[in-house]
Amino acid sequence: MDRIDYFARAVAEAPEVARARFGYAVELQRAGRFAEAVVQYRAYLGLQDDEGNAWGRLAESLAALGDRDGAADAYLAGIDQALAHGHGGMADELRAALEAL
Repeated sequence: MDRIDYFARAVAEAPEVARARFGYAVELQRAGRFAEAVVQYRAYLGLQDDEGNAWGRLAESLAALGDRDGAADAYLAGIDQALAHGHGGMADELRAALEAL
């Protein structure tokens, strides 16, 4: 069983488990399945207080789909979350990605 199938099964069995959603989203993104990754990142973010990483990954997936406004919004949310959790370096990385958008 590949990693996408593994996480798809985990999400199907327990959709409320945030880590399964995040893992599934990451694997979908790695496979270039950006629209599906967006769905899973949003589901994850609805379940979990993220510290910025998932917001950045969501933004990357949205940008890959051509949704610049959505990507910018996700980067801004990620910056806010990173700062709220004391991750200044991550906030700087997300700002740089936003500027490059």
